[in-house]
Amino acid sequence: MKATEPPVVPPGGAPEDRRQRKARQTRNALAAAALELILERGLTATTVEAIAERADVTRRTFSRHFTGKEDAALDFVRGDGDAINARLRARPTAEPPLLAYRRAVRQWLADEGNPAWHLSPEMRRLLALLDREPALFAAYERIRVDAQEESIRVIAERLGTHDVRDVRPAVVVDAAAGVLTAALRLWARGAADHDLGAADLAALVERAYDALISEAASAAADSTTEE
Repeated sequence: MKATEPPVVPPGGAPEDRRQRKARQTRNALAAAALELILERGLTATTVEAIAERADVTRRTFSRHFTGKEDAALDFVRGDGDAINARLRARPTAEPPLLAYRRAVRQWLADEGNPAWHLSPEMRRLLALLDREPALFAAYERIRVDAQEESIRVIAERLGTHDVRDVRPAVVVDAAAGVLTAALRLWARGAADHDLGAADLAALVERAYDALISEAASAAADSTTEE
């Protein structure tokens, strides 16, 4: 699988210099090599040395970019998280936080010029391995939590709060990101039997958000009645 440019450039970010661009290209090559080898050989049979060799770099170079093969293979997931957060920062400040997150995700999925890495068949196959590979699942969870922590900071700024006792940013992000995670997992599991494309994932995500809103409305209505 050929590595491409990152999905988005963070607003206000400075242009990369030659050294930074080279480092990013090396990181992308290592991530692509890790993904390819794990799908070809399985997680256990894939070594860091083999990943470095396929990317045509040294073992030491690998260690400068990643802590392990799982992190390398899932680096594109980290890029997706960065892309969503960049779009979340750019949403109009008047939008309610949950709606802003949902629309940021919608924009991310609809960007045909810089498609989300989840839309590649290789990533769908890798996501499907999460249920069978605990080490891969643990790495995925670390990446997911890091992205959500950044989302929480963005939502806190939108709400004008930095009080650690204010539960709203964490609640919004955990709910909104949880919906996306659930949709992605269902989509990946179905990919083994069906040719699911971008439209299928986008539609599934929309249905998942609709379900969250419906259930929240039902719970809110029920909270006004006595048990």
